[in-house]
This record gives sequence, structure tokens and C-alpha cells, in this order.
Amino acid sequence: MYPTIIDFGHVGNFGPIGIHSYGLMLATAFITSTFVIQHELKRRGFVSDVAGTIAIAAAAGGIVGAKIYAALLDGEFTLEELFSTSGLVWYGGFIGGCLGVYIVVHLSPNPTLATIDIIGPTLLLGYGIGRIGCLLAGDGDYGPPSDLPWAMAFPNGTVPTDVPVHPTPIYETLVSFTFFGILWSQRRKLEDIPGVLFGASLILLGVERFFMEFWRTTPRVWGWMTGAQLFSIVAFIVGIVLIFWARSRPPIEAAAAVVETEVEPTKQASPPRKRRRRR
Repeated sequence: MYPTIIDFGHVGNFGPIGIHSYGLMLATAFITSTFVIQHELKRRGFVSDVAGTIAIAAAAGGIVGAKIYAALLDGEFTLEELFSTSGLVWYGGFIGGCLGVYIVVHLSPNPTLATIDIIGPTLLLGYGIGRIGCLLAGDGDYGPPSDLPWAMAFPNGTVPTDVPVHPTPIYETLVSFTFFGILWSQRRKLEDIPGVLFGASLILLGVERFFMEFWRTTPRVWGWMTGAQLFSIVAFIVGIVLIFWARSRPPIEAAAAVVETEVEPTKQASPPRKRRRRR
């Protein structure tokens, strides 16, 4: 594959500099998700300028979260590691990104739950785009050896292999895009119950990652399950709890209807006053 698209070589004291396929696709994922979020914020009449801040918070929180999680696994953490391109553990980045985004959304003038619902489907969109970067980089996210017609080898990858293997990033991209399409097509039906769309996004994200781990060579940490599978179970449960909690609250339309029925009788109970004739 192509882990480095353009290599500028050593530049001064900065060391080797280049445009890497994984970083490029990660940037593409953030930019694409930002445009989608901005479009939806405008459509729903919310402040759309916050979309860029959301993307920055997601990127910064994701990098810091991934680095901290990797440091906890390795038992060491340095400032040099914080600015390196290694150690980007996905679920650590997901937690850090979610925290950063929540802070920004909570401080914005937009309603928190409704805005998070808009962000939810873009998790799957961005994840699918990011997996294209994993495929191009050949970073070891591929699966076990396979003799299927579409099996691929990664002799020039970041984690090279000459043996044809399952191109798991392709599977993940296709499934993520499919799930995004389902959520995107149903978003208007679900937006009257804030929290449901984000909960559904967590469920589908958990389902996708849980089953895709069977086609990856990730080390098992608890029985037959990987760390990502354990995290996926947590995401699945949180998504279900969020949906049940959101559905227990009165929907927007129902609340508006209650307000109208309370206001209308008051209007009808006070007939217009008759004017006195001047004599």
C-alpha cells in the first residue's frame, strides 16, 4: 500500500516530514464530518458556526485521549509521545473526543441533546473514512491470512505482510457507510426525541466494531474478547440506556401540543370587551 504519499525527507531539525495516507484520510474524515454537521445545524435553525469548534475539540480531545489510554497500557507517558504519530488507540481517542465535544456543545447556545444527535451519525461516517487510511497505510488493522479472491498483501505497509490477508478495513468502511446511510435516512423521524439518534449511533458503532474484531489479529485481553470488543459492549449498553431515557421524556411535539391546549382555552374564556357608546 501507500503509507507515505509525499515524502519531503529531513527538513532542518524537524526530522522526516511527509504527507501520510492515514493522516490525510483522518483529516478528510474531520473535514467531511464538519460539513455534514454544519449543514444539519443550519437545517434545524441552530447556530452553525460551532461546527468548526466541534471538529477541533473532537480532534484535540481524541489525540489526547488516545495518547493517555496508550500510556496507561504501556505504563509510561512523555511529552514526546504526545506529539508523535504512534499510539493512537481508537477507543481512548473516542472517549477523549466525546468529552471535548460535549464541553463545546454544552457551552454553545444550541440545545445539547439535539446537537449531539446531529453529531452521532458522523461518528460512523468519519470512522469509515478513517479506515480507508488504515488500508492505505497497511498499519496492521488487517485480518488473518485468507485465500479469498479479494485477499490482499501489504508488503510496503507500516506493518508489512507478504501473505494475503482479509482486508478488514474495507469491510469496516462498507459497514460503517451502510450504518451511516441508515441513520441519515431516519434522522428527520428521530429528531423529535433528542438523544435517540446518538444512542442509535453508539449501538451501531458498537455492533460494527464488535463483529469486525473477529476478522482482525488483535490480541485477546479477556477470554476470547479483545479490548475493542469490551469497549463495544459498553458503547452498546450506553446507547440502549440513552434511547430508553430519551423516550421516557416528553417529545418536542407532544410538549408543544400540551402548551397549546393550555393556552387556547384561556383565549376562548375571555371574550372581547364591548365598547361603550358615547352619548
